[in-house]
Amino acid sequence: MKPRIAVTMGDPAGVGPEIALRLLANAEVAEYCTPIVFGDAQLLRRVAELLDLPMCETIVDVADGADALRSLTTPAIYDLHAIDAAAILPGKIAAECGRACYEYILAAIRAAEAGQVDAISTGPINKEALHAAGVNYPGHTEIFADETDSARICMMLTSEEITCGFVTTHVGYGEVPGLLSRERIVEVIELCHEAMRRIRGRAPKMLICGLNPHAGEHGLFGNSEEERIIAPAVADAQAFGIEISGPLPPDTVFLRERRATTDCVICMYHDQGHIPLKALAFDVAVNITLGLPIIRTSVDHGTAFDIAWQGKAGVSSLIEAVRLASRLATEPTAAVAPESGGLA
Repeated sequence: MKPRIAVTMGDPAGVGPEIALRLLANAEVAEYCTPIVFGDAQLLRRVAELLDLPMCETIVDVADGADALRSLTTPAIYDLHAIDAAAILPGKIAAECGRACYEYILAAIRAAEAGQVDAISTGPINKEALHAAGVNYPGHTEIFADETDSARICMMLTSEEITCGFVTTHVGYGEVPGLLSRERIVEVIELCHEAMRRIRGRAPKMLICGLNPHAGEHGLFGNSEEERIIAPAVADAQAFGIEISGPLPPDTVFLRERRATTDCVICMYHDQGHIPLKALAFDVAVNITLGLPIIRTSVDHGTAFDIAWQGKAGVSSLIEAVRLASRLATEPTAAVAPESGGLA
């Protein structure tokens, strides 16, 4: 049986509705999974009519209960009635949109926990809209961690060209040094190693970035984070049989020659990995939250308010996210949550 993938619509005022419609109409996607968009049918119908896109015919109303999702075998919409579709302005930040996309996420998490869907792929959200709605999370990763009571998690962005795991994510640069610890770095190495081993089907080769320019130049830059924290964490991981080298200078770790022989690069902060990854694989990279009891993948782009509802949004990243979620849901060896605490 094909896996059922909950696809959250994302912010209603962004490109989420358009790419959701394009996904539902994609015949190739329907061959390997049953995508179910968690969103608002009236909003999707409005966007479909505006852009002359096919409207999905199968709609399950929230009043019917999420158990109705179990029997779905064709693309569908799970209509949550979270917004007034007629009142939404494309490309505008609005509290009602932030509240709606939060409700889509929560509904998808509950459905995955209950086994009503097999995995989740999330559409883009706007953090300012979330905060305007009183939902004070910095991003999807933190919502999923809280809602599933998951303490050992990390973000990983993956593509055929490059894969990065992140020790810290949605924090300011000034906070990063204080968030680095030997234990946290080992935890992220372990999570990414296990995920890549199961995705690749073999033990991965990994590199790790330093925090400071030139990886600190033996303490000349920064506060010797490389010597005090990162290098000892690498030694711990190596002692458990993980093939990882570093810390290396961040400006050379992504050279073509190194990428050709590396499965995953561990990064200390958000932009250290996001910039090279999006430069190399923006349309096809997939975000995975590692360490959850459920499978969650995501697009690697934002709400793109500047092109919302204009027929310009590409669906390739969402398709790749759904494709990977489907694979993880159907291949037991491709799960992304480790079975034990391991190195931590």
